[in-house]
Amino acid sequence: MKIIGLLIAALLALSAQTSASAPTRHLVYRFGYNTKVANSGNGTGTTTVDILGPAGDGGVMISGTDNWWNAARPRATNTCEVYPNGGVSRAQAPYAISPMQLSLFPLLGAKFFSGLAAGSTSGWTKTNQVKAAIVPGASGFAGQLTAWKCVFTLTGKGPIAGAGHLILVQQNGTMDQQGGTYRKATVKGSIVYDPVQKVPAFIDQVRTHLPQRTVNNFDTIQLKLTTVSPR
Repeated sequence: MKIIGLLIAALLALSAQTSASAPTRHLVYRFGYNTKVANSGNGTGTTTVDILGPAGDGGVMISGTDNWWNAARPRATNTCEVYPNGGVSRAQAPYAISPMQLSLFPLLGAKFFSGLAAGSTSGWTKTNQVKAAIVPGASGFAGQLTAWKCVFTLTGKGPIAGAGHLILVQQNGTMDQQGGTYRKATVKGSIVYDPVQKVPAFIDQVRTHLPQRTVNNFDTIQLKLTTVSPR
């Protein structure tokens, strides 16, 4: 009886651990990297995002996995803390996030779109920090752990005609490297925000890297939401 009791206790503990580690939300985005988002083709694929739950200092833990079209297996899963204002910290080696995750993760901050509370045509500013090793893109962000100060101006353009409750938001801003070689990037894009699900439904973003070191000194990112679990 004692052995049976120990087995039951172990099973209950394992069940509790599994439940605790289950994501609170599951999102899938189809992406286009330096190409239009599509179901197939070079530069396309999917990014799977799991929101894992709250962190101890006010953020939430989020993991993302890119699966490139025609690749044999998905890329490594990157787990970050995302803060309410859109700040991102990838605190564990290898510290990496992908170009798609760099575009998406800040927008999953709980208060990133808080400016829309004043109305769908309001404007607001978000200042945050991204600390990660950004996987080199078209022009090649250095793939080393770096802090970037990000300042974004966001402008709500109101509901999109024929798209129900979806709201168009214009995004403009800068990313400034803190220390090191003091590289920077300008960011310009359009976001289709779903105020019901509280996530972006579509992202179309261009990051232009400075100083210019190659002919193609920019990354274009498109992300389209295809799957979202209930809130």
